[in-house]
Amino acid sequence: MNDSAPRGRLLVVTSNYPRWAGDSTTPFVADLTRHLVERGWAADVIAPHAAAAARDETLDGIPVHRFRYLRPERAQTVCYQGGALVNLRQNRSNLLKLPALVTAEWATVVRRLRAGHYDAVHAHWALPQGVVGVLATRRVPVVVTVHGGDVFALDQAPMRAAKRLAFRRAAAVTVNSSATERAVLRLAAPRRLEQIPMGIAMDPPVDEAVVARLRAEHRAGDGPLLALVGRVVAEKGVFDLLDAVDLLRADLPDVRAVVLGEGQDRAAAEARSAALGLSGHVHFAGWVEPTDVPAWLAATDIVLAPSRTAPDGWAEAQGLSIVEAMAARRPVVAADSGGIGDAVEHEVTGLLVGEGRPDELADAVRRLHADPALAARLADGGRARAVDRFSADASADAFSDLFTDLIGARR
Repeated sequence: MNDSAPRGRLLVVTSNYPRWAGDSTTPFVADLTRHLVERGWAADVIAPHAAAAARDETLDGIPVHRFRYLRPERAQTVCYQGGALVNLRQNRSNLLKLPALVTAEWATVVRRLRAGHYDAVHAHWALPQGVVGVLATRRVPVVVTVHGGDVFALDQAPMRAAKRLAFRRAAAVTVNSSATERAVLRLAAPRRLEQIPMGIAMDPPVDEAVVARLRAEHRAGDGPLLALVGRVVAEKGVFDLLDAVDLLRADLPDVRAVVLGEGQDRAAAEARSAALGLSGHVHFAGWVEPTDVPAWLAATDIVLAPSRTAPDGWAEAQGLSIVEAMAARRPVVAADSGGIGDAVEHEVTGLLVGEGRPDELADAVRRLHADPALAARLADGGRARAVDRFSADASADAFSDLFTDLIGARR
């Protein structure tokens, strides 16, 4: 952490933040906040409480306050475990808990703003944090960062009105892809709109001994070894992966696949895998520590990202796991969905297939397996695209510049 006087103090409001050290919750909000602190900003984080989590603690040098919104603690089920959208879709009773969540979050933000000096509010997701932020203060600039699902889904009239309010009253709105930007502009024209993708760490350390062990354990014969990295939910394409492997094993009997992640649909996916007779072909690794993911990527031959649009409108806005694979020089086959095309340009940085088309997924794998030169060319192109557009440093620098500009204008 920077020990000199901070450049400014940020109040970060989010519905998704690690509940404890080593938590499986997607860490990109925490990573960005940490990178901003490293650039001289001070930050406090407000997030929903969850069972077994501390109310107040410091993670990576950043104070985190988690507000309760229901009692008993086990009733707080709107957030985490795959995210609010998945939880709302799978258990409609969570809709009844939303007023309590929003009210508690608003009250917490108002109290914190009144008690402490903050130069800006960074609200992750338009709903509810963006709305909460713009309603809680007009004294300091509010930056609403849209991650995709919050603008693609939740399309009922009251939700659209709430999102318009957040976009119009925010000092700035940031989006992570061109698809997200188009979705925001269909609702409202913000005062300031910036496209800043979430970034990833480039060239994380990789233990070659671990890579060799993983290949020995999970790759068979001539391969190929495939990987899917992300939440194990239908919209991430896990069932399309299984169907593709089922198609591939007829002519590539040594095909193997690993699924890295946890999610609400893991049990159903494992049941489908067993029903298809794929137990010897597909391995569900479960939650993998972020520091271990680079070794898994290095051990695989092809990374698949067959995301599909969910019934509620959710779509892959950016796909950080895709960019991580590209940075690791792994050839990528992805569905042409949401904002994936910003990273995966067909025949240049990877191969694109149709949504919900396991046959096209299988054909792309056959093509890459049969043509190592093509696989290498796409892997090199993907690496160049990742370095150019998606580094954590570039993302943090852009956010830091945005906050500096907004705070300076306010002063």
